[in-house]
Amino acid sequence: MHDKTDILRLFEESAIAAGRVILDIYRAGAKVRIKGDKSPVTEADEAAERLILEALARDLPDVPVVAEEEVAAGRIPDVSGGRFILVDPLDGTREFIGGHDDFTVNIALIENGTPTLGVVHAPALSTLYLGGAGKAEKLVIDDLDRVTARYPIAVRQKHASPSALVSRSHNCDATDAYIKKAEILERKAVGSSLKFCLVAEGVADVYPRFSPTMEWDTAAGDAVLRAAGGMVTTEDGAPLTYGKRIPGLRVFENPAFVATGRLRERG
Repeated sequence: MHDKTDILRLFEESAIAAGRVILDIYRAGAKVRIKGDKSPVTEADEAAERLILEALARDLPDVPVVAEEEVAAGRIPDVSGGRFILVDPLDGTREFIGGHDDFTVNIALIENGTPTLGVVHAPALSTLYLGGAGKAEKLVIDDLDRVTARYPIAVRQKHASPSALVSRSHNCDATDAYIKKAEILERKAVGSSLKFCLVAEGVADVYPRFSPTMEWDTAAGDAVLRAAGGMVTTEDGAPLTYGKRIPGLRVFENPAFVATGRLRERG
C-alpha cells in the first residue's frame, strides 16, 4: 500500500476502531498505572495501540512504527530511512482518567522529517480530523462508528481579536509569558492534540507549547494543521521536524513550539 489516499483511509479506519475500544473502557471505568516516566497509562492505551499496530503491520509491513507504549517498553525501531509512522493510541490520558471527553487517537506518517499524513480521532466527541493527500477534513462519526459527514476545514484569516489554546494538564509560565507578550486576551484550556485541530478548523489562532511533548503527541495534529494552511514552528521559526535527536532531550522529544493559523501575516 503506497497510495497516500489509501494510507490515510487505513489511518482513519484504524483510529475509529481504536476509538471504539477506548470508549468501551472509558464508560466501564479504566484501571490506572504509573509508568517509569511518572505518566499514567491505562488498559485503553495498551488495547488501542495493539489494535493499531496490528492493522499497520498487516497493510504497511515495511514502514517502521514508533508507538508510545512500545517505546515505553524499550522497543524503538530504526527510523533512519526517513519514512515511518508515529502512533499515540490515547493522547490526553489525564483527560481520559479525569472524565473529560477531549482525548484522542493519533496516527501520522512522517517523510523526511515532515508529517505528511495525519488522523486525530476524538471518539467521545464523535469527531475525526484528517490532513494530507491534498485535503484537510473534519468527519462526524455516529454511534455505529460510521462516517456520516465530511467537511473541508481551513485556518481562519488573521483575526482582529486572536485567541490562544493552552494545555489543560501541562500549562507552564513560559506559555503564559508568550501569550502575554503576543497581547492575546482570549485563551481556552483544551486537552490532547485537539488543540492543533481547533486551530486547523479556524476556531482559534495559536497553540503555544513550552512544556515537554513527544513526537507522537504532535505529529498527527501537526499534519492536520499543515494541510489546513497552518504551521508549527520552533522558537527560532523553523518548521517542527520529526525523527530528530536533540542534545539534552529524550529520543523523539520535541523542543518548545508554536502552532498557528494566520496569526502572523506571511510574506
